[in-house]
Amino acid sequence: MQRQVVEALMKPEAYDEEVDRIELIQTHISFVFLTRNHVYKVKKAVDLGFLDFTTLEKRHLFCEKELELNRRLCSDMYIEVVPINRSNIIKIKGEGEIIEYAVKMKRIPQERMMSELLEKNEVDSTLIDRMAKIIAEFHSKAETNRRIGDFGSLSIIETNWRENFDQTREFVGKTISMDDFNLISGKISDFMVRNAPLFEKRVARGRIRDCHGDIHSGNIFVTDRIYIFDVIEFNERFRYSDVTSDIAFLAMDLDFKGRNDLSNFLIKRYVEYSGDHELTNLLPFYKCYRAYVRGKVVSFKLRDPNIGDEEKSVVAKEARAYFKLASAYVKNLQ
Repeated sequence: MQRQVVEALMKPEAYDEEVDRIELIQTHISFVFLTRNHVYKVKKAVDLGFLDFTTLEKRHLFCEKELELNRRLCSDMYIEVVPINRSNIIKIKGEGEIIEYAVKMKRIPQERMMSELLEKNEVDSTLIDRMAKIIAEFHSKAETNRRIGDFGSLSIIETNWRENFDQTREFVGKTISMDDFNLISGKISDFMVRNAPLFEKRVARGRIRDCHGDIHSGNIFVTDRIYIFDVIEFNERFRYSDVTSDIAFLAMDLDFKGRNDLSNFLIKRYVEYSGDHELTNLLPFYKCYRAYVRGKVVSFKLRDPNIGDEEKSVVAKEARAYFKLASAYVKNLQ
């Protein structure tokens, strides 16, 4: 059914707006259709363990959740959730039964994405300073309570890491070496045991919040304002986290792209805006976590039947680079 939807949405008549050109981008969990003015995001019917989009009801629920959560930082970018109907044709807001849902967003030119701006050396300390302030203010207002705080407990953090290791065993020898796998798993386990009081202190001080969960340069647009989009809506365990984990993702991404100077400046300014000086003690730990998760998620594309062999070769190289970065971070753990 989803294959039929994808084929239909590559045709102009499937849209309730004038469309002349359609571009399809795939992630490991979404089909993203780009028209001149809008973006339509359809969730893939997959179960990856940490997310389950296998039923229409679940995909609808998470489309609505995505809309709600992303409006915190991108109020005018996220427009609505639209049904995709089937009668004689498959059409957005058409007639007949609803066979799929999509999140409809305002399209922002791809060249304004932060990852593109980094490629062109158009990201400077002034822009990073603005981002640090936005993220610090977002974290200060983000919800926290006893239930959310529980997600910062060592037992949950250990669960996240155990899941990472379990889900990457199949990629040992493909995108991560056995030596790096053993090094990271051993060092991370040791760090958590030795720093249990620090994790407890973070919970007690309200540093566990309803965060973004996926802040990296591919999820940031820079126009007349800064849009930090694509919040993780599908798993509270990934979104409810220490604020260090949230800011560490962008810092890791800047490191990955060879901009350690901007990464260090981001953390410096975030600490000044937030007053959270303690986070530097956890920064290598969460940078490692973020690099490892990226390596895992990119590796998942290797088993995606919708992706060709040539792209999979590029994917494998990228995943290896993330795992190598994770192993570099883990050596800095105190």
